[in-house]
Amino acid sequence: MFSKVLLIIAAIAIFMVVPSFGGPATGCNKIKFLGSYTRPILNQDILLDGTVIHSTVFQLNLSSDGTAIQYWTGFPDYAINTGTGSPWIGSWTCRIDGKLVVTFISATFAPVSAGSNPYVTAQDVALDGHARTTYLFSVDDQNTLTKIQSRSRFYAPTEDPTDEAGGILGNLSTITYSYKRLIASDADLLAP
Repeated sequence: MFSKVLLIIAAIAIFMVVPSFGGPATGCNKIKFLGSYTRPILNQDILLDGTVIHSTVFQLNLSSDGTAIQYWTGFPDYAINTGTGSPWIGSWTCRIDGKLVVTFISATFAPVSAGSNPYVTAQDVALDGHARTTYLFSVDDQNTLTKIQSRSRFYAPTEDPTDEAGGILGNLSTITYSYKRLIASDADLLAP
C-alpha cells in the first residue's frame, strides 16, 4: 500500500514539474502564423525632393517548410536613377519564447552611368552588394506580426553573403513595424 501511495505522489510530482520546463506556449509556438503579410508605406517621397510621392507595400510570405520571402513593391520605382534591390529570400524559425526569427539574403543594385565601363552603353544598374538581415518578430495574434528588432550584415559584391561571420555587421534596429495578414475575401466578387 505504501509503495502505491508513493508511486501516485511521484506521478503527480512529475506532471506538475514537466510543464514548467518549457513554460507556456506563446507566440509562434501557439498561434497559427503562416501565410502572407503586408506592411504599407504610405505617401513615400521616392526621389527625396517632393516631386514623386508613391505608396508601396512590403509583402512577407512565411511557408510551412520554413522558407520566407519578402518583396518591396518600391524596388522597380526609378531603378535606373535610384538603384534597386532583389527580393529578400530566406528562412524562419520559432524560438522557445514564442518569438519568430527570420533571416533573409538580398542584393542591392546601384545606378551606373553610360560609358563607365565598356559594357555600359546606356544608364544601367550593377550589383552594389548583398545584405544578410535577421528580423525578430512578436507573433501578436493570427493576423499580426510585429518586427521588434533587426540587424544586417553588409557584403561587398566580391564577398560571400552566406558567410554568417563575414561582411560588416550593422547597428541593431529596435524600430517596430506591424505586418498584417493578407486575408482572402470574395467581397469584391460579390459586390454589385
